[in-house]
Formats: sequence, C-alpha cells, structure tokens
Amino acid sequence: MAGESVQTEPADGQVKNKTIGQVLAALESDFPGISASKIRFLEDKGLVSPQRTNTGYRKYSAQDIERLRYVLELQRDQYLPLKVIRERLANLDAGKVQVADSEVEVVEAQTAETSAPSRTFTLRELGQEAEVDMPLLRELMKYGLLLENKDAYDEYDLAVTKVCNQLTAHGLHPRHLRAFRAAADREVDLVETAVGPLALRKDETSRARAAELAGDIAQLLLRLHMGLVAGSMPTYE
Repeated sequence: MAGESVQTEPADGQVKNKTIGQVLAALESDFPGISASKIRFLEDKGLVSPQRTNTGYRKYSAQDIERLRYVLELQRDQYLPLKVIRERLANLDAGKVQVADSEVEVVEAQTAETSAPSRTFTLRELGQEAEVDMPLLRELMKYGLLLENKDAYDEYDLAVTKVCNQLTAHGLHPRHLRAFRAAADREVDLVETAVGPLALRKDETSRARAAELAGDIAQLLLRLHMGLVAGSMPTYE
C-alpha cells in the first residue's frame, strides 16, 4: 500500500513486525532495485501472506521476510517460475523438506529428463510418445529442430519435441524456434573447441576426462543462456 509508514524498533528490544518500507530496507542490499510493487506482486501470487492492521497496512514478521528472501533468491539464482516456487514453499510449510535440501540447481531439474538417453523411437513412435501429430513433426524437421531421415530418435529428440509442442500453446511455432538450432550448433562448436585437444589423445583417461569436461561446459553454457534470458525479461507487475 503506497505511503505506508516506516516504524522504528521498540526501545525494549522486542522485534515488532515490519512495515513494507522496513522490509525493502532489509532486502535492498541483497536485491538491488527491489520495489514495494514486487513484494505486493508476490503477495498477490500467494507466496507470502503478511498480517494486516485494522487500517489495512501490511505487517511483515521475521518469517515473512525470510520467506521473501528465499523466493527472491530462487528467482535470481535459479530462475525458477512462480509455480515451482509455490510448490517448494508448500512442501516447506508441510514440513516435507528443509530449505537447504530444496536448493536444487534448475539446470539439473531441466536436464534430468535428458541426462541419459537410452530409449529410441521411430518417427511415428516419437510422435506417439510426445503426443504430437505428424504435421508438427514435419515442421520440426523443416526448421532443423529434429533431423530428417534419422535411423532412430532418442530421448533428447523426445524432450525437444515435447517442449516445442508446449510452446505452440503460447503461439511459438517451429518457424519461430529455428534460431535455437543455430545457437545449439554454435555451442557444440564451442565445446568441441575447448575439449578437442584432450579428446584427440589416445589414452582412455584423457578421453573420459574430455567427455566429463564437455558435459560441464555444456551445463555452463546452458546456465549462461538462462541467465541472459532471465536478466533481459521485462517485469509484469
């Protein structure tokens, strides 16, 4: 609420609930640019529920402030959507997990589905597994998101197909996504440049190290991409 007053700490040392102005002061050093509208937005989304005075002013407890800090850290460091954050908070409230246990890298969550491809599919089986029709699969191949005439499609292809199908619900079709194919190819080139000298060695230890290093670099590139996208996103408050 605009114009909420800032309350001073009581002389007896007891900690009273904070006004929104005091909450902003407490969070500003860790989250520069944090605004009252951002905090109200998180309240509107059900992520924090401060008490209200009889006159309608918000009053934040120490627990409320830590909850806000936790939400803001997940958004800043792990780029988690509000739906996932809300689920984590629900688990915390239910006593199912501790905060420290829930600090899972978003990259791990996003790549878990494709971390160890084992199953293979024909193109028709791929469509059935992803629950998409053949016209969409043809579009994905047309714009390079799936390879044409591939002997067998794997779980990476399945993940790509599922994500592209979900994006069509938001008006983003394969023709809009072809830049991702070019970007992925450039990132693969970067990985190969970095690990190439090691991979060319004959001994198994070097080749195993090259494979491990390639995975690490790929994860870093993914985190870089996510950070750049998240950092450029407009705020809708």
